[in-house]
Amino acid sequence: MATLDRRSVLGLGGAVAAGVLLAPGVSLLAAPAEKTGASADRRWAMLIDTNRCTADCTACLTACRKENNVPLFGEPARDIHWIRKVTIRDKDQRRPTVTLPVLCNQCEHPPCVHVCPTEASFVRKDGIVLVDEHRCIGCRYCMIACPYKARSLVYHETKRTLESNPEVPIRSKGVVEKCTFCVHRLDNGLQPACVDACQKAGKEAMLFGDLNDPNSEIAKRVRTVATKTIRPDLGLKPRVHYQGL
Repeated sequence: MATLDRRSVLGLGGAVAAGVLLAPGVSLLAAPAEKTGASADRRWAMLIDTNRCTADCTACLTACRKENNVPLFGEPARDIHWIRKVTIRDKDQRRPTVTLPVLCNQCEHPPCVHVCPTEASFVRKDGIVLVDEHRCIGCRYCMIACPYKARSLVYHETKRTLESNPEVPIRSKGVVEKCTFCVHRLDNGLQPACVDACQKAGKEAMLFGDLNDPNSEIAKRVRTVATKTIRPDLGLKPRVHYQGL
């Protein structure tokens, strides 16, 4: 688990367009918007209450790996993390230490999409940022551009096991991937696996929903409770909000 001071996390940041031939066995992480029925009327978002998130709970991490077939290869520098937990400490010790999950913030103005030379990173109609593995050439420009360090390069081929989720394609070596808000679940009327797991663990630190629906719980919370996003100064309009940060 990474440990950061409060000022660091609020300032968290990292800073050949050509036709791509399809290799045998390469598959999309998710289909483009026109094939999924994604609607521009929706604006999916997540709210994380750091007052309810505890350092010893890893329910969201475990659920994410299981749901999306995200393996650990035992190489810290090359392991894939769609969601990770960080601990924030106030250098001046005026505020309590908090623990929170960090994942793709599904920015309204995603820098990863802007720098991608092959348009492999794209935005669905409902605002979810995805990666088209047919087009990804593993250049890692998007990884450098992401201020949330939410993308990983796949260094190893993986194989499907009996525990693998058949709805999620097996990843291909040499491409970049990240959290998708469990888009395959959303398209089936479900919420992300991490949110489900958090609620089942009794923490209820994660809330997910449509900000465009004024009657949704998340829309009401964002309107009535003081929340923050990470690096709002960048103007990316991230859709992961934090309460108690």
